[in-house]
Amino acid sequence: MTKRSVSRRLVTCLASPKFSLNVLCLVVTVFVLLQIWSFHITQQPILLPPSLFTYLKEQQHEPEQIISENETAYLVEKLRESVTFLPLKDLRFSNKPLEGHTWFMSSLYDNQTKGEVQYQEFPSESSKGRLLCLKGVDEHDGSWNYYALAWPQALPVNASLQEGLTFVSYNHYSYGNMWHGLSAMVPFVAWSLRNQCESPQRWVLYHWGELRFKMGNWLSEIITATYGQNNVFLRFVDENKPVCFHKAVVMRHNEGGMSRERRMEVFDLIRCKARKYCNISLSQTSKSRIGMTLLMRTGPRSFKNESAVIDVFKRECKRVEGCELKVSYSNNLTFCEQVELMKMTDVLVSPHGAQLTNLVLMDRNSSVMEFLPKGWRKLAGVGQLVYQWGASWSGMRHEGSWHDPDGEICQFPDTDRRCMSVYKNGRIGYNETYFGEWAKSVLGKFREKKMENVVGRNHSYGSLDGCRC
Repeated sequence: MTKRSVSRRLVTCLASPKFSLNVLCLVVTVFVLLQIWSFHITQQPILLPPSLFTYLKEQQHEPEQIISENETAYLVEKLRESVTFLPLKDLRFSNKPLEGHTWFMSSLYDNQTKGEVQYQEFPSESSKGRLLCLKGVDEHDGSWNYYALAWPQALPVNASLQEGLTFVSYNHYSYGNMWHGLSAMVPFVAWSLRNQCESPQRWVLYHWGELRFKMGNWLSEIITATYGQNNVFLRFVDENKPVCFHKAVVMRHNEGGMSRERRMEVFDLIRCKARKYCNISLSQTSKSRIGMTLLMRTGPRSFKNESAVIDVFKRECKRVEGCELKVSYSNNLTFCEQVELMKMTDVLVSPHGAQLTNLVLMDRNSSVMEFLPKGWRKLAGVGQLVYQWGASWSGMRHEGSWHDPDGEICQFPDTDRRCMSVYKNGRIGYNETYFGEWAKSVLGKFREKKMENVVGRNHSYGSLDGCRC
């Protein structure tokens, strides 16, 4: 038999249907055997540590056996030792703390409902019943202060437990600045409104994860008035002794996520509480009266020629029946004097600055006129808009801003960011014609609305003589 005939026979055999069927049967048989072998392997006992295997075997023989006190203590001790503290300031996000992530308690997520405040609450379903624990005493580096979650029955070693409600605040800015401090407090008031007006027993304040132990005087008075009690700021005395909280609410996004309606609801309460705290009547003021207040500054961002500016607004006020003009300096007024002044103010005229935060203490639908130095329009970014936002959020009407076209001269082009250091604290000039026409327009519109009884006063307090909480 030649090689050619052998090759021909082999090709004929491979091409036959019978041979293909036999190959297919062989493949199926091998596959089934492999599956049986795999199943057999999975049924083999898992090798466990001898001590754990013995413990589980004993439990099988005595399923109703109650774990001894020693075993319980042992497990609790292991839970205590397993509590892991993480830095409050996550350095991975230190270069972009406000861009899509927060560096404060970065491993945890907020509770958020559309239009409501973003917050964390402990214990809660999201924390699986665990409490919030904090430790660290650093006032300069938030990465040396820490947080952890722990079961109530297994708090960390050396930990103390604080009873009652604790508010934990993260503020990227300053608690001393009226506007930035108020922005950090607003979400707590919103939370209280949604939780039977519950008040905190204490506060823990963080700035970039660094501890703070006080607020500015104006803000402290606002919070005292709102909650009807003096503020207590927790101090940590030992960096190695954690403090855990029976109940804690954490805010780290200021008013982020809140709808305008929710913000106005909060400012209604703050306004009402402040007036009650200062023994100022909550009843309506005269419908025929229009109060115009020039709230002045000294130093940076003050008017260069105050008397000229005052004369312009005094002249326009006299032309409107019932208009009364007051000129005041917020740094010369007590907190309650500011509250009373704002209650009597329908049109607030003031340079850009922290004193404008008082606008939230006016009645709803009051008007705000704002003035800024040269350079702010191009270089100040969104920071120049905060009082426009504040007016909207608290139910006021921001009537626009005047940007001084003249002022300090910068050695760089006026679009260069380095010029902002020159312009930031510049003083403000005046334009008699523009100011006069602007004041006339704002006063005219306000008077029309007031005569039509459109201007709502003491709106949403719950009643004219009482606050919601």
